[in-house]
Parts: sequence; C-alpha cells; structure tokens
Amino acid sequence: MASTEHREKEAYDDDAATAVDQHPPGHITLTPGPDHHGHNPASHDPDRPDLSFPFQTTNTVQGGFTDEYRVTSKTGYITADLALRPVPSHYHALPAVLADPEKAIRLKQVKLVTWYENDPEDPRNWSNAYKWYITFVCALSVVSIAFATAIIAGDFGGVMREFEVSEVVVALSVSLMIIGFGLGPLILAPLSELHGRRPFWVAPFLVYIIFNIPCALAKNIGTLLVSRFLCGLFGSGPFALAGGAIADIWDNNERGFAVALFAAAPYGGPVLGPIVGGFIGETVGWRWIFWVNMMFAGVVACMCATIPETYAPALLLKRAKRLRAETGDPNITTEQELFRKTLKEIVIETAVRPFQMIATEPILTLMSLYASLIYGLLYAFFFSFPIVFSEGYGYNDGITGLMFCSVLIGVGLALFVTPRLEKDYLRRAKEKGGHADPEDRLIGMMIGCWFIPIGMFIFGWTSPPAVMPGGGNWVGPCSAGIPFGFGMVVLYFSANAYIIDAFPGYVASALAAKIVIRSGLGAATPLFITAMFHNLGNGWAASVWAFISLALIPIPFCFYRYGKWIRSRSKRAA
Repeated sequence: MASTEHREKEAYDDDAATAVDQHPPGHITLTPGPDHHGHNPASHDPDRPDLSFPFQTTNTVQGGFTDEYRVTSKTGYITADLALRPVPSHYHALPAVLADPEKAIRLKQVKLVTWYENDPEDPRNWSNAYKWYITFVCALSVVSIAFATAIIAGDFGGVMREFEVSEVVVALSVSLMIIGFGLGPLILAPLSELHGRRPFWVAPFLVYIIFNIPCALAKNIGTLLVSRFLCGLFGSGPFALAGGAIADIWDNNERGFAVALFAAAPYGGPVLGPIVGGFIGETVGWRWIFWVNMMFAGVVACMCATIPETYAPALLLKRAKRLRAETGDPNITTEQELFRKTLKEIVIETAVRPFQMIATEPILTLMSLYASLIYGLLYAFFFSFPIVFSEGYGYNDGITGLMFCSVLIGVGLALFVTPRLEKDYLRRAKEKGGHADPEDRLIGMMIGCWFIPIGMFIFGWTSPPAVMPGGGNWVGPCSAGIPFGFGMVVLYFSANAYIIDAFPGYVASALAAKIVIRSGLGAATPLFITAMFHNLGNGWAASVWAFISLALIPIPFCFYRYGKWIRSRSKRAA
C-alpha cells in the first residue's frame, strides 16, 4: 500500500496538465494551468457526509469516494489519482482502481470536473433570497403530499356511509398511501441521481395530481383504495428529492434552519389534513376533499416547476460533456460517469442493502424504529382525536379537526429549537478540533424523548371518561398535542442527523431503511388504533403508547455513551 501511495504522489508531479477556465456567458475553454488541487469552501466541512454524492449509482468499491462535487478549484478540475479515497468506515479498503498499480498511474490523466471558486453555476453561490425560495418550495411540496395522506381523515364517516364499509377498510385509504410513500423513493432516488432532480420534481407530481381524479369520482371502495396507493407512489417525489435539494444549495455548515423546516414538513403536513378536511366534509361532502387537495397540489406543482437543476453531479456531468465536445479531451469526466454502477448493482443498492443494514446495524435499526414509532403515533392521533372529541364531546368533524392546531403549535416551537441544536453541534465540533462525533447529534433526542410520553399521558387521562365533557375540559386532551408535536420534530431531527453522520458512506441505504420502517409502522397504525381505543378506553390506550415511548427513552442515552464502541464493530459505520 505504501508503494501505491508513493506512485499516486508521483503522478501528481506530472506538469503536462490542463485547466478549465471560465469566460463570459456559457463559454468554457481549456487553458494551461498548474492547479490540480481543489479546496473546500468555508461553508463545507469535509468531515461531515456529503449528501450530494451519488451514493446509489456510483461504484464506490471500484472508485471510492471523492469531494469532487463540493470542492472548488481555480482550474475547474482536479486530477483523479489523489482525488479518490476510501469509503469512510472502520474498514478503510483502498478503492480497487487505486489498488491496481497500472490503473492508479493512468488516473493522473483523468480530470474530474469541479466548481470554480465563486462559480455562478454552483447552486451554493446563488443569492440567499433565491435559495430560501427554493427551500420554501421544497418544504411546501413535502407538506402538500403529507397533507394528502390525512385529509381524508376529516370525513371518514362520509366514505363509510356511501360505500357501506367498516372504518378499518376506510383507514386503508391512509395506509396504502403511506406504503406508496415508502416504495416511491426506492425508485425515484436512483433515477434522480442518474438524470438529475429537476425532471422528477414535475413528472411524477403531475401523475399524482391525475390520480386524485378517480379518488374524487370513485364508484366503489376498490377504486378509491387503488387510486390512493398510486397517489402515494407517484406523490413520493418530494420525499425523495426535497432533502437532497436543500443539501445541494446549502452547504453542511450553513443549512441549520433550512433542514429544520424540512424535518418539520413531513409531520406538520399531516396535521393540516384533518383541519381542512373536517370542514370540507362537513359542508360539501367527502368527494370535495379530493378536489380541494387536487387544487392545492396543482398550485404546488406549478411552484415545483420553477425549481432549477440543483444536483451537483448532474450539473458537473453536463459541463464535462460540453468540455469533451469543445476540447476533444476524453479524460474530462466526473467520478459518477467514470465508475457508474450497472443496473443490477443499483437494484441491489436500493432494494437489498437497506434490509441488510436493518438486520445487521443495531444503531440504524433502533434509531429508525424510534423515529417510526413517533410517525405512527402521529397517524394514531388522526383516529384517536375523533374518538375523544367527536364521540366523547359530540363535536362535528370541523371542530374536531381544529383540535389538531395544538400539534402545529408544538411543531412551531420545535422550529425555534432545532437550529439551536445545530449551533450546539457546531460548537461541540469546534471544541473537539473541528470534528464532532456522530453521538453529539443525540442531544436533541435526549431532550425531545420526554415530551412524547408526557403528551400521551395528558391525552389519555384528560379525556372522557377520566375527565367528562363540560366547560373548558376539552383543553386537556387538546393541549396534549403541544408536547407531542414539539418532541416529535426535535426527536426526528436529531435521529435523522445521527443516522446520516453514523453511516456517511452508506447514507442513501441507511435513509432508505429508515423510510421503509417508518412507512411500515405508519401504515399499520391506522388499522388497529380505533379498536384499541374502543376496547382499552382512552386512558389506557394512550398509556400503552406512553409506556412504549418510555421504554424507548434509554436508546439515545445508551448510544450517546456506547455508540462509538458499537460503531467500531460495524463494517459500514463511521
């Protein structure tokens, strides 16, 4: 290995190099230049995972990792022989192309295209106002899709009466859409790595809008359920794209509040659904729920169409192809193009590896399970609130929907806390010489975990029959949404960040595994929650969830103390 590294250093001494130089609008030419090295801008921390790296479509066994998509250089390229490095994990296996002496020497001729310093085409250099607009649209797109899952909860009764089916069957309209959310990103994520994010902001969204039509016009329950599943499948685009797009435009040292918005969107969106759906169903009927949802989705789709391509590998690949055509130099390329996976490898990466990691990585399994429990509890609220407020207090669907405003208040409070957690993380990193441990991400979980059981206990034991309706007694169960909403977002924000930092070389597979577990639990909860509250009573049904939440509280504390030791025994963890 030492001799190989020596050859790699000698390769950089070759002075027959060219550089990419930028000229006015759209003209890029090659001119001689001595600078082969890239450097990280102040906004980028190379020790933290690069969420713009095409994990699912790049053969990292052959080529390893590179900072090509984040570094900047004066010349516009870096030579590949020293740009490539091992996948970050405890097992630093040299990439196959560097382990082969002949291939390693040839790499000195390969020029990996990078951004220039202050490159106007680099999404990170766009104006802050424009980046905040894109961030807003990304978050709104997630809200609109998540909103659609729960809007039907505003008038379950209308669907049950028209099709003469049980509440469990109608609950499938929520469950099947959530399942679609879990499957869609497994397809859309690798496609967006190959073709860029922009095409998948619009095309799947339009199909999602179309499938709202058979939902509104359904003549039987089968049509409604199949259409809802397809809505989830094609509407999952924002779940696959939004987080990455935000990471494209905000580098990892500056995306605190932007990521906080994204973390809150999947949880805030469903809360809005029953609020709006309740009044629509109460006044004009359940079919208009889908027409209104379709209108909202149409407006959001128009806004999504304004999002430009933000994915660095796609933008740099386009530049590399243009430069090859202009110069005739076949050595100008990107790592993704140089080491692209085969279709079989991509399928294994997206459909097999997430399940392998669930089975072999206790950090990923337990953190995903914890985050998924919270997601399931959110959908449990959509079915337990009507039991308490419609059956217990006699409120109509519209007023019952308004009770979810308390969860929104909790979500709003969390938005003030999550950016401070990010600042605390950066402070800890600075105190540790610029490199924090992944376990430093768990501070938010250790704060937020207490609020979930508190909210569930309040909800259960301030509801009928423990506290009978009358006067302002509705405030008790309603207020339970505040600690729940707060804890939900803070906990998810920290858990998501910990998973990313703990598996920097396998981020895509780790997040896919989390989505699979989250969607599975979120889809299952609506099917039994009503029977659970009816059979156990409000107090004890809510208490069961509270006790489960209490049982999971040790997870972040244990990982905070022993996480580093557990990671040291993992093949994939940092």
